[in-house]
Formats: sequence, structure tokens, C-alpha cells
Amino acid sequence: MRSAPDDRTARAVIRDEALRLFAEHGPDAVTVRQIAAAAEVSPGLVIHHFGSKDGLREAVDAHVLAMFGTMLGELTTPDLYDPGAAGSLAEAVVRYLPAGSPVPGYLRRLLLSGGDSGRELFRRLYQGSRAALDAMSEAGLAAPGADPAVRAAILMSNDLAVLLLREQLAEVLGEDPLSTAGMARWGREMLTIYAAGLMAVPPGNEGPPDGEGERR
Repeated sequence: MRSAPDDRTARAVIRDEALRLFAEHGPDAVTVRQIAAAAEVSPGLVIHHFGSKDGLREAVDAHVLAMFGTMLGELTTPDLYDPGAAGSLAEAVVRYLPAGSPVPGYLRRLLLSGGDSGRELFRRLYQGSRAALDAMSEAGLAAPGADPAVRAAILMSNDLAVLLLREQLAEVLGEDPLSTAGMARWGREMLTIYAAGLMAVPPGNEGPPDGEGERR
């Protein structure tokens, strides 16, 4: 039934369309017929490949978990931790996923659903954050802190805030935080806070030299 050229297999097309629809509407609100129509296949072919909608949802979950496993692997690569780079999960999402990807939206639903896949993803994200902090500490680019477990959780929570609150942040900031420009803004500010705390003065805004203000 598909007429447009597509390098993906029918199974991959069905999975990807299910991912998009699940992210937009939630898995419970999407039917097999809707998925089949979006993938331009028959409902029977969906059942043939996945057995049921639950089987398809499990395949989508596994696909998203695998994608984040790859991104988390990037975070522990030493080259990412040069002083000018922000080795964060949110930045990895920007690099790894195309613009408009439904994965961040599906991630939100997965983490908030309370299911086994969401808990497994959260565990992996935390382990990745802990490994990233260890790598940065070994490279001399960060200190593990008095409680490395909590520090890794704080770093992870900051990344997840960008992903989970993407739409709300875009509304108040006037820019998608997961766009290239939005991530540059977010990354600059977070690096400043991490490096010098909330009292840090942005570069270039240090003010006049001592005494100059009085002379004017």
C-alpha cells in the first residue's frame, strides 16, 4: 500500500508512526487502525508484525530505550568534556535527534506513566549521569562533590527539566530550548551557574574598572 520510496522496513515504518502518534496523543488514545493508516499499511500487517497494540507499544519502548542508550554512551566519551562543551543529555538529544522528533514527547509520557519501561529508562538516565560525572571528575573538569550520587541526580534532573518542560519553557523563553539556538542559550547560562554559582557575572558584563563609575 505504500507508494513513496522508503528505506525503512514496513515494521520500522509502523513502529515509527506508532511512536509519533503515542507521543502526540498517548498510547491509550491511539488505535491499531490509526497506526495502520499513518503507516499506509493494513491493520492486519500491524498485528502480523507485533501481535497486538501492546506488543507494538513494547517495541516502541524498546526502540526509545535503545536510542537513549546510544545517547548516554556519548556522554561518557572523554572528547565531549572539553571546557567549551556542555556534555548534557539535552545537548545529546539535539545532536542525535532530528528537529521535530517525537522522541522527547514520548520520553515525557514514558517517564510519567509509572510503567516498567519508564522506570528502566529513569534508571539508565541516572546511571548515565553518574558515569558522566565520574568521567568529568577524572578529566579534571568537575568535582564529584561530597555526595556524588546526589550531584549526579541534580545534573540529571536539570537535563530532564528541559525535556519534560520543553513546551512550557519555549512559551516563556520565546524559543524552543531543544533547538540549536535555544540549547546554546540554556547551555551558556548553566555553565556559568555550574562554574561560579548564582552570583556569577556574565562575561562582558563585569562593569567599569574600580573608580571609573565615580568619575562619570
